[in-house]
Amino acid sequence: MTVNSRKNVLVTGAAGFIGTHVVRELQKAQNGYDIVALDDLSGGFIENIPQGVTFIEGSVSDMNLIADLFSKYSFDYVYHLGAYAAEGLSHFIRRFNYTNNLIGSINLINEAIKAETKCFVFTSSIAVYGAIEPPMTEEKTPHPEDPYGISKLAVEMDLKAAHSMFGLNYVIFRPHNVYGEYQNLSDPYRNVIGIFMKQIFEGQPMTIFGDGEQQRAFSYVGDIIPMIAQSPMNPKALNNVFNVGADRPYTVNELAKKVANALGKPDHPTVYLPPRNEVGIAYCDHSKAKSVFGESPHTSLDDGLAKMAAWAKSATIRPLKPFTAIEVEKNMPPSWLRYLESD
Repeated sequence: MTVNSRKNVLVTGAAGFIGTHVVRELQKAQNGYDIVALDDLSGGFIENIPQGVTFIEGSVSDMNLIADLFSKYSFDYVYHLGAYAAEGLSHFIRRFNYTNNLIGSINLINEAIKAETKCFVFTSSIAVYGAIEPPMTEEKTPHPEDPYGISKLAVEMDLKAAHSMFGLNYVIFRPHNVYGEYQNLSDPYRNVIGIFMKQIFEGQPMTIFGDGEQQRAFSYVGDIIPMIAQSPMNPKALNNVFNVGADRPYTVNELAKKVANALGKPDHPTVYLPPRNEVGIAYCDHSKAKSVFGESPHTSLDDGLAKMAAWAKSATIRPLKPFTAIEVEKNMPPSWLRYLESD
């Protein structure tokens, strides 16, 4: 009797930024994975899907679709990266945020329990910590300050409950300020490096909220993807939460200069917009991840920006794609309101 040793793997958000990198890393591993790539193409692009995978266009919020996929493929592993990851905007799209990021995740968890999925890998976010004193560690009590962070923390809590009740194994990652190749350069609400690059390409000044002294540790995507992809096969990783990303924080002012230098435009201008409600300083400790996965690659910000710039110069720069289904306009930054007026 022939035993089929191949594993069915679901990657959500597979046409998006981090999702496409996970798919490619899984393909490189050559572990006998049959990959189903799910994406609704709201923020990702079909050309990001590599050859050799099964692409399904659809949303995790479609309960019937998710049930059908699990019935057909009975996934061994789930990598759930699909989300609308816009912390600041989530205040103004609350229903959409919770439907897509929370309820969509629960649809997947329900079906993973029924299919006896071996491991559910979930990309959470540094947003769960809110404004607690950095460096953030996994032992500190999260205190999210925006609906996006709240939805991510709720999924984390549900995964822990599902493990306790049903034995569903999970690995949770809290990445932060990730950048690199395949990032969406046309989203005006998130991914500040992509926003800066698009503004430079189009001859517009880089826009900075507040005084630009906010601090973040910007993380090159290639440094965190191997950990995410390999985590279900690491017994020490199971049923744990890990911060992943760069160690050193930079101010947004410093970042703007580095992005301009990476694109060969060191004198490119910046303009300052009224501040918006956001955490001032946010970066993490990664000791726990290092103890389980070992030392990961460390790409300096300058080197990572050079890699992204080389890719961005030949990437398709799409028209600005504002989010039009705003639910609450009160206290919305004026620069974002203008996108609605021009739509």
